[in-house]
Amino acid sequence: MVIRSFRQCPRQRRLGRGAAAGAMCGLGILLWFWLSSRLMAGQELAAKNDSIHGTVVNRVTHEAVGHALVYSPDERFGTMTDSDGHFEVTIPNEINALEGNGPVAKVSTRQTGAVNPPYTLMARKPGFLTESGRNLNLESGPKEITISLVPEALITGHIALPTADAPDRLQVEIYRREIRDGRPHWVQAGNTNTRSNGDFRFVDLPAGSYRLLTRELLDRDPKDFAPGGQIYGYPPVYYPSAPDFAAAGTIELAAGVTKQIDLSLVRQPYYPVRIPVANVPPGVSLNVVVSVLGRKGPGYALGYNHEEQRIEGLLPAGTYKVEVQSFAPVAAAGATTITVRGRVEGPSMTLSMNPPIEVKVTEEFTSQQSNDSGVIAGGSRGPQRYLNLYLEPADDFEQGGSASLRPPSNPDDESLVLEHILPGRYWVHPTAIVGYVAAMTSGVVDLLREPLVVPVGRSLPPIEVRLRDDNASIEVTVESAANVPVQEAPGAVVALANQAGAVPGYANVYCMSTGESTGYFAQTNIAIGAGQVASIAVPPGVYRLLAFSDAQQDLEFRNPEAMRAYDGKGPVVRAAAGEKQRVQVPLIQSNE
Repeated sequence: MVIRSFRQCPRQRRLGRGAAAGAMCGLGILLWFWLSSRLMAGQELAAKNDSIHGTVVNRVTHEAVGHALVYSPDERFGTMTDSDGHFEVTIPNEINALEGNGPVAKVSTRQTGAVNPPYTLMARKPGFLTESGRNLNLESGPKEITISLVPEALITGHIALPTADAPDRLQVEIYRREIRDGRPHWVQAGNTNTRSNGDFRFVDLPAGSYRLLTRELLDRDPKDFAPGGQIYGYPPVYYPSAPDFAAAGTIELAAGVTKQIDLSLVRQPYYPVRIPVANVPPGVSLNVVVSVLGRKGPGYALGYNHEEQRIEGLLPAGTYKVEVQSFAPVAAAGATTITVRGRVEGPSMTLSMNPPIEVKVTEEFTSQQSNDSGVIAGGSRGPQRYLNLYLEPADDFEQGGSASLRPPSNPDDESLVLEHILPGRYWVHPTAIVGYVAAMTSGVVDLLREPLVVPVGRSLPPIEVRLRDDNASIEVTVESAANVPVQEAPGAVVALANQAGAVPGYANVYCMSTGESTGYFAQTNIAIGAGQVASIAVPPGVYRLLAFSDAQQDLEFRNPEAMRAYDGKGPVVRAAAGEKQRVQVPLIQSNE
């Protein structure tokens, strides 16, 4: 709880909670010093035997980080670094063991002859993103270690109004580019309100690509407001000065970098919009999406009036696509395009429910084990027991709208159906416990390489899936020099490969199809060292294998352009049906 309180301070500053945020941040600092004093007091009381010396450094500049907290996650011992980033931690010789609510039992490792277990040391400090740590073994591990911290990136800015009056508090949002299943998506990374002088700031940002925008702001100045008169407001501004989110510029942030953003708002007339909605099922809650010229993105908003059964709100002049969507208890949708030059009344929008999509499966299994898949699945042998399809929105900003196979309605239900699907473009991800998906089509569309397009209110051809079981296999070993860090990432424990092998090193291995293959992707962790082998079952095809010392959250493996950066850093293997390939993969260090 102490650590959680400390980490809330930057977030509260980001949300702009004013005096309350400052009070909570002050409380967090007091708790911070309470924790450090408690840890050091516990250290003084412990029997002094093994000690660890080390330095906490800035991972970007490699400079020492003074006055950082170094501690064990169980809070049994810890200390603060000095002004030069150095620390010394004394490891208690006696191991405390709690049994239920009973007394504390102290067992000396020297008395029992037991080997000291691996300890973990963590470090953290305000202004750095997350804690980082090291696993170490007191019998064979190093006694002098280095822990690195990643500095936060920041976005600071100012928003100017075209008047000399102080602006109202304006909401500012940022979105971060994230990679999901090898493809980029824009995900909201924070929001804040401007201060009375128009300044704003975002803190605790990891390195990456961002987009920034302001939300709409209606002008509520009493001197300009007249009942029944013209309403004015400030439309969204997409950095640096784009008409919509899709055309917005990208802000590239490196660790420890501060980016200054200046924006200016333009005051424009706003007009009432009312669009009746027909055919709304009872008890359905509707979500309204407004996009400029049909290109989806945040910024503009309208609401739904349940009593009047219509979309209502205010928009400035322009052309917009207005969509309504419901997710529960049924998936229904409607859309219309409007041009705003003044008051908009209608036309009426009709809500439609998309028909379900049938899934047909053809099994081309040759082994007895596959034909007896009911034993594996714990039920009847039908593919509904071992196959699943998941629909993921294909557009980089699409929010929600995913779907998967309907679960069986009873033990005898053998159907495979996708239902409650909203209109849009989707990548279809198959998962087969038995065999692999050799082909997947809907009409003439190859769904292993192209997205499924779902129109409003129209039926689609069945999704036809062909399953085979003549998998290939790739046996992987990872090569690495001895006595080097083999896993290092902010917020993760670092395992040190040492000659005694007390703490084994692991590599993150990625196997991805290339060229005209089916888009298959697999990830596994493999222990590094001679004789350490991991077997990956893959469909026949051509694969690139990469091994990293830390997990790759932003590996855009479905983008051939992005993957060219890894040419020559991992082997490319052609695996035929039923064939076994053996390959050795070099380790890519996290700083390469």
